[in-house]
Amino acid sequence: MFHVAEDHEEGMTGRISRPPLAPRMHYAFSNAGKMAESPQFEYRPQQQRMAELVGAALDGNHAFVCEAATGVGKSLAYLVPAVTFALEQKRKAIICTHTINLQEQLITKDIPIVKQLVGDFHAEILKGRGNYICPTRLKRALNESGDLFSTSEASELKMLLDWVAETEDGTLSDLDFTPSARVWSLVCSEPHACTPRRCPPGSRCWYQDVRRRMEQADVVVLNHTLFFTLLASADETSTEDCNFLFPRDFVILDEAHTIENVAARAFGLHISESNIKFELGRLHNPKSRKGFFQLVGDKDGVREVLQTLESVDTFFRAAEAACKFNAMGREFRVREAGLIEDTLSLPLQRLALRAQKAGDAVDREGTKLELLDLAKRLTAVRVGIKAFLDQENEDHVHWVERTNTDNRIVSFHTAPVDVAPRLRQIFFASHKACIFTSATLGIGDDTELNYFRNRVGAEDARAECIESPFDFKKQMKLYLLKKMPQPSEPGYLDRLEHWITHFIDLSSGRAFILFTSYSQMTSLADNLEAHCERRGWRLLVQGRGMPRHQMLAEFKNDTHSVLCGTDSFWTGVDVPGEALSNVIITRLPFAVPDHPLTASRIEHLEAQGLNPFTEYSVPEAILKLRQGVGRLI
Repeated sequence: MFHVAEDHEEGMTGRISRPPLAPRMHYAFSNAGKMAESPQFEYRPQQQRMAELVGAALDGNHAFVCEAATGVGKSLAYLVPAVTFALEQKRKAIICTHTINLQEQLITKDIPIVKQLVGDFHAEILKGRGNYICPTRLKRALNESGDLFSTSEASELKMLLDWVAETEDGTLSDLDFTPSARVWSLVCSEPHACTPRRCPPGSRCWYQDVRRRMEQADVVVLNHTLFFTLLASADETSTEDCNFLFPRDFVILDEAHTIENVAARAFGLHISESNIKFELGRLHNPKSRKGFFQLVGDKDGVREVLQTLESVDTFFRAAEAACKFNAMGREFRVREAGLIEDTLSLPLQRLALRAQKAGDAVDREGTKLELLDLAKRLTAVRVGIKAFLDQENEDHVHWVERTNTDNRIVSFHTAPVDVAPRLRQIFFASHKACIFTSATLGIGDDTELNYFRNRVGAEDARAECIESPFDFKKQMKLYLLKKMPQPSEPGYLDRLEHWITHFIDLSSGRAFILFTSYSQMTSLADNLEAHCERRGWRLLVQGRGMPRHQMLAEFKNDTHSVLCGTDSFWTGVDVPGEALSNVIITRLPFAVPDHPLTASRIEHLEAQGLNPFTEYSVPEAILKLRQGVGRLI
């Protein structure tokens, strides 16, 4: 077992005196250290160096930014010092990732290895509370199903009841069917109904149970989005004397190249026409004629819902008409306040007051809580609409977006143009132990990672690049086509198809084809499918109805398959072994310059007298290109 040092003394700050971590990590990751006893261990000086640097940052209680290239073994390089530090200092390690794949790797593969080295410790994975079923809410829903649910929805409730008796973790990922959004929304864990008092120990409430285990855990694994959500939520896991989420915690953010965009979404605003209708449908669903107003016998409330639904349609159609969308455009930037007249806030306010009045009048606690919560949600929507139309956040970019197959679902969005000031305050303004790491943070010879550090407010943090132990010249081949037509020229798609089929033949399938244009991908898909069929290979194309995780599973199982994907397949995808032997990148992945958030970032740089092409567009393309190439190694 790796030696966890005994207590020496405890000072006024509560810090326990230990031998420095850095030299202990140097020895642990050496050929003579405990790591070498594992049959899978291969000495890598790069991994050893990273473990030392992480240990030094934790000991010094400061921030550290580390690019650890593919092959370094960064997960163990930060887990071993982090767990050792957490156990010795009686602190809690928060490990944040962007992808589910990495979370599962940490929990099922890496953390068990660390336990063999440092001894047993308590690690938990935390998901957003909306992923957990609440038995208390399920019981109430079943008791009131006649007034709340249609016949098919009531059948789903019974299936959920059977599942609850067998499930081990109570989350959606453990379900073997997909419940309707409306049913799940009324049985999942929510702050107003699923509380420690209402779901005490022994109630088989998985979310409350995992929250109680979190308090005792040494290591907590969660995703970036949930991390930022919990930071902003005072009633979730936050308590007094906490650095981030828990008392005396520290954080390691893996896949940190995604932090800027995740933070922008988390700090922004999202109001969707479909979400508003969904909330109204919980009060009264016009199709099934079910809902909480039926349950409490409020006929006037039913009529008010129907009137508000009409107001929602009128309001969002007016917003759509006010936006000058391009023919294929999905986003329209709103540069000035007062896009349209606010005809929706008053109906929402009236309906919120009606729901609150109905909740105050009802005796059944469960129904009361649901109605009062819906009143709060409708009020929050009203406040959000006002903030969007008035453009209350001057440092945010505002835009309207169209989604769905016919572009008829309209939503309002805002996001901060520059997240660095907010992230600087959270992570870097005071002495807090936090580690940012990824395989791709640097551009060109930017060994100090200045581009990334400036984007996230980490200008004063220590940074280091750790190179890959792989010999890329021997382990991969790079082909660059020099005589391709421009994408706008005739014959481009024909030549692209020719070379794609040429290269997938060389690798007998086993290829990712990464596109920057969804329309180009779909244009080529039919011809590529015929080519693959002639060779007995399966072609998987994003957007044909198969979820991303299922596409990856199918690709891994069929060792000669070919996968065509756009944005989400450039990053966070791991296909070990020979199933992926060829990555074809059809075009340099420059961000779409007319997306409102990208455009506003470009303008922000121009206002500072900087060249946005060299200071933003090129670096972002390089990072994404490195991510795409990284799928192969």
